[in-house]
Amino acid sequence: MQHSLLLAPVLLPLVGGLPVFKMNTRTMRRNYITGLLVLEVILLCLIDWQGELCHVLSLWGSARIILGADGLGRLFALLVAVLWLIVSVFADEYMTHEHNQSRFFGFYIMSLGSLIGICLAGNLVTLYLFYEMMTLLTVFLVIHAGTSKAIDAGIKYLGFSVCGAALGLLGMFYLQGNQTTDLFIAGGTLDAALAVTNASGLKIALFCMLIGFGAKAGVLPLFAWLPTAHPVAPSPASAVLSGLITKMGVLAMIRVIYYQFGVDFVSGTWVQKVVLALVIYTIFMGSMLALKEKTLKKRLAYSTVSQVSYILFGILLLNSEGLTGALMQLVFHAVAKNGLFLAAGAIIFHIYKTKTYELRGAGKVLPITMWSFALYALSLIGIPPTAGFVSKWFLAQGGLELGVLGLIGVAVLMISALLTAAYLLPIVADSFFPGAEFHYERLHQPQKRHINWRMRGPMLVLAVGIVILGIFPGLLNWLIEPVTALLFS
Repeated sequence: MQHSLLLAPVLLPLVGGLPVFKMNTRTMRRNYITGLLVLEVILLCLIDWQGELCHVLSLWGSARIILGADGLGRLFALLVAVLWLIVSVFADEYMTHEHNQSRFFGFYIMSLGSLIGICLAGNLVTLYLFYEMMTLLTVFLVIHAGTSKAIDAGIKYLGFSVCGAALGLLGMFYLQGNQTTDLFIAGGTLDAALAVTNASGLKIALFCMLIGFGAKAGVLPLFAWLPTAHPVAPSPASAVLSGLITKMGVLAMIRVIYYQFGVDFVSGTWVQKVVLALVIYTIFMGSMLALKEKTLKKRLAYSTVSQVSYILFGILLLNSEGLTGALMQLVFHAVAKNGLFLAAGAIIFHIYKTKTYELRGAGKVLPITMWSFALYALSLIGIPPTAGFVSKWFLAQGGLELGVLGLIGVAVLMISALLTAAYLLPIVADSFFPGAEFHYERLHQPQKRHINWRMRGPMLVLAVGIVILGIFPGLLNWLIEPVTALLFS
């Protein structure tokens, strides 16, 4: 029974997404997708997350596909499934004026299956196969519009993803003969004797894997796909690309560090220091690029480059406070960034504006959207009572424990918070206080499309969620504490 439950949430979207391609009736498609995604959440809730394994298939030699159910997988899988459902409600209305809607939703649903496969992967081979599947499925979300810009962005996304995956695969090949088991084991799986004799090679393998999987997370140097893909993808696709798909790179890096090599091996090495330095620089660089950018969705993409690196900063601190802050930031960023891209989509849908300087006065015609936008922005900055404050507090505590590089990281986090305020809050201020001389007729569109509850509802749910999680962060303890307790017991 448990084996069936482990397979079901992976196969349900992968197989269940196929009929969507032939559904041309919106009501039928909506009901089918909603029912399927609700069932997906239910299936994930029914799983017994006690580390039980399901051997799916033997491939070649010792390589095999294994699904597993542990605390880390539960955190990521539930986050992905719930937010995928929320975004789908918004997408149902947003995509009504787009061509090839059934194609979009077909790939949207199937992409979820690949992400859940990554979350439930019980070893690196399984994670890698679903990781590649995710790239191949989600590229169709990027190129959906079919324009030359969309195609170019899709090729860039595919190129960076393949390059990163190749680096990860290179490290996997070297790691293969130095492990006691191919499974994910908290604390690492390195053979103690080989870890000493092959230390130099293993460190190079580790570096390749972190840089490679970091491509999906938007870490320097393989980050450029994010600001290219987001402006051309439909806003619901941008939401999951930025809020959830980037987190699969984060999950892969956690698995590599904490479940393959182990904290004891990684701590104090040149790999930790170099990758941590790259992450700190990415935080600052992403914020600066966002500050300079005038296109709204591109600004949000550069913000993702910076904010996801907050998570990686906490992971690479290799202490309990840092990992706690990283996992909290992972949840809070996913909620806020999904919300920001939905808000951007609502703005484009209603008033056809894509530039930040064109949003003056938007608060009057889109009050719910812009108030929600403001709450998401406050969370990214880290202002209480929104959720982002809590995660950044833990990240700062973890950074102070590390030493000089940790102190530099904490200082950059503070600078980045100020830069985040500088590139998000003026949008909010101008939307509600455009000035006495502003004429609201500038926002009038002859063919204005109205925003209904299917678009407002998801934005409000995410906005309320970001405040509730900020006031009651302990609500996440049942998901995060088992992970940190297991890794730092």
